[in-house]
Amino acid sequence: MNHYQHVSAIVDDGAQIGKDTRIWHFVHVCAGARIGAGVSLGQNVFVGNKVVIGDHCKIQNNVSVYDNVTLEEGVFCGPSMVFTNVYNPRSLIERKSEYRDTLVRRGATLGANCTIVCGVTIGEYAFVGAGAVINKDVPAYALMVGVPARQIGWMSEFGEQLQLPLQGEGQAVCAHSGVKYVLNGKVLAKESGQ
Repeated sequence: MNHYQHVSAIVDDGAQIGKDTRIWHFVHVCAGARIGAGVSLGQNVFVGNKVVIGDHCKIQNNVSVYDNVTLEEGVFCGPSMVFTNVYNPRSLIERKSEYRDTLVRRGATLGANCTIVCGVTIGEYAFVGAGAVINKDVPAYALMVGVPARQIGWMSEFGEQLQLPLQGEGQAVCAHSGVKYVLNGKVLAKESGQ
């Protein structure tokens, strides 16, 4: 075994687990899950069959990653945050054929107790604040808060808020990394070559 697995964890036969991944107390990983290298699955995490988790993701305690969720490399899932996969669930109506895909792009942060309604894409390095409810696509680098979530700013890849308007033209430099970001309309990107 090239990963750590606590004795209380259940990893079903067939699950793919990458090198140096850590699986902590009371975790359940279903047979069809694909988990990358250097991932941390905190206590009481559930990972469904149709789930892909990229390298170096950190999934904190009490998170269920249900079918049709894909996390790219370096995604952070805060404690007790929630994914859904059915838009209009009913106990008495089977809707497994209606699962909606959710994609969380590289480096995004999903804060503690936030909820991600299925069928959305969260852009790379976006930052979803604690307790927010995401019910529509989120741009790369966007800072989202509230219920339902709204954008209130932009974040650097380092995780620091950038002093830029929500739209228009502008530039900002991350104080910690020195990386320059350029706002063009409603799209923020790193300056080319950085």
